Amino acid sequence: MQQAIVGFHLDEENYYVADLACGHTQHMRHDPPWQNRPWVLTEQRRNEKLGVMLD
Repeated sequence: MQQAIVGFHLDEENYYVADLACGHTQHMRHDPPWQNRPWVLTEQRRNEKLGVMLD
């Protein structure tokens, strides 16, 4: 089921975690070459992802 991103926070290892509308969370690591998400590194780019639906 898809859920919207409603916010972000840092975990204890300083990785960004997406807060989802359902109350769950999902890590959004930028850890090339495994995960390529450079948009998590700036607040502006993270804010652009608010409302995006995730599985």
